Amino acid sequence: MKVSLQGRYIRDILPYFESKDFKITNKNPDLIIVHGGDGALLGAEREFPGIPKFPVRDIRTAPLCPEHSSYERIFGLLKKNKLNKSEIMKIAASSGSFRVTAINDIFIHNLNPVSAIRYKVFIDGKLYGEEIVGDGAGVSTVHGSTAYYRSITHSIFWVGIGLAFSNSTELTNHLVLPEDTSIKITLTRGPAILVADNSPNTLEMKAGDSVTIRKIEETAVTYGLDIFMCHKCRKLRHPRE
Repeated sequence: MKVSLQGRYIRDILPYFESKDFKITNKNPDLIIVHGGDGALLGAEREFPGIPKFPVRDIRTAPLCPEHSSYERIFGLLKKNKLNKSEIMKIAASSGSFRVTAINDIFIHNLNPVSAIRYKVFIDGKLYGEEIVGDGAGVSTVHGSTAYYRSITHSIFWVGIGLAFSNSTELTNHLVLPEDTSIKITLTRGPAILVADNSPNTLEMKAGDSVTIRKIEETAVTYGLDIFMCHKCRKLRHPRE
């Protein structure tokens, strides 16, 4: 199998791939081993879309449960072809010629931290409420619902896509919508900035600009996501949750 090793502290995992079972290459790999945390997986999918990923936590900085604290055990599952396959839904934001994709979330934030933005939200073409005033709004996948979406809404979801509103001056209900929903956000007072996952590809927006966010057909194929997202491991990293 041809594998590419991406992330930090690659030397920690390199010995597990120095065998006849693997060929380390960055040219047309069959699988990308992503060593690090959530951000490493987001970056690898952005840089190498369409190639399956196997995300592995960096045990130097991420406490792991006894079942997953051994690289030998984790990579042994790969060698034995016993990793579970998953497909993560992806969403895209389009505004004019600008387009960006994400597997976690896409958000519009106030560019000036001391000034709120004003915007209107259209769900499948229908205006949701009235003009909203706040720090911003965004759309999350199920995968991303445990990240920024959770910090805003104090909730997660298991199906659909989430629409969250950050620090709105009026009560605005967060929504979980069918995954094929089209969401359009029109800025009525800016400036604002659109961000997707941890991508450096951002878009500054001014009053009158609009962006449409929706699910795309492309997915992020992963192996061992259940290990990477293990609840027991997470409790060790976040004991107060």
